[in-house]
Amino acid sequence: MRQQSFSSLEQAHKKKRTKREVFLGEMDAVVPWARIEALIAPHYARPRKGRPQMPLSVMLRIYFLQQWYDLSDPGAEEALYDIHSMRDFAGLDLGQDAVPDETTILNFRHFLERHKLTETLFSAVTEYLEEKSLLLRGGTIMDATLIAASPSTKNKERKRDPEMSQTKKGNQWYFGMKAHIGVDARSGLVHTVKTTTAKVHDAKMTDNLIRADDVVVFGDKGYVSDKRKRAARRAGVLWAVKDKRKRGRVLSSSQRKRNKKHGAVRAKVEHVFRIVKCQFGYRKVRYRGSAKNAAQMFSLMALANLYIARRSLRAEPL
Repeated sequence: MRQQSFSSLEQAHKKKRTKREVFLGEMDAVVPWARIEALIAPHYARPRKGRPQMPLSVMLRIYFLQQWYDLSDPGAEEALYDIHSMRDFAGLDLGQDAVPDETTILNFRHFLERHKLTETLFSAVTEYLEEKSLLLRGGTIMDATLIAASPSTKNKERKRDPEMSQTKKGNQWYFGMKAHIGVDARSGLVHTVKTTTAKVHDAKMTDNLIRADDVVVFGDKGYVSDKRKRAARRAGVLWAVKDKRKRGRVLSSSQRKRNKKHGAVRAKVEHVFRIVKCQFGYRKVRYRGSAKNAAQMFSLMALANLYIARRSLRAEPL
């Protein structure tokens, strides 16, 4: 049995658990670690020279901490030295274990990006939730959110990120990317994730977010399309996209009532964005280029799904 250090023993006898400790305890209990590690391990376990490779379980947990607390690679290293609950979650003890430095953390992130393993991670979590009968089929809510990118040109190229773009929303201009998601209409869990630059209109991604067996589709006014509405009716699909006022006209009382009724269901998608932006702190892209930020979005949505379903998952054995 592994001997605990003095600092670990002191923490074990605390009289109160912090909010961070409660959160990490909940997530530790609901993440399907064995399933995810089994998918990553074949790419990770490679013969190498030099210092021993950090265990996959440790690096994966540190990567998740980065997503939950919006930590950079240097920030993650410092947090592991400063915060006991994070070290404990990662399975590290300062008295016995080496804490991975920022380069090791960066290399692991690049490894996940290079092998497209964050998309694999999202798919694994989705399948896991389907097996638990938490992510259901039959209806989809579509929505998109803008994620800002730095407009600064203070870099070597003296240019903004060429893989981002700007768009106007209301009377304000935004520069960055968009995350488009399809959410299960009953559970509120994400089943599809797509990313584009900010200038891509929401409606262009409609076909990428709807599942073949959906019988009802919800969306805001950005997805209005008479052509798709007619096609949905012919296919027996309820097109529950909010009606948009046409120029020179006003919405009828029945249209307003319909919008209110469908809007109550569509609001579930906003809960996902609240978790990612407000709870996980992901309000601005951290990296340059679309590929790195798309990879991170798959991870964030997988973890948001697990957070939404955490109470149901903890109510039954994993």
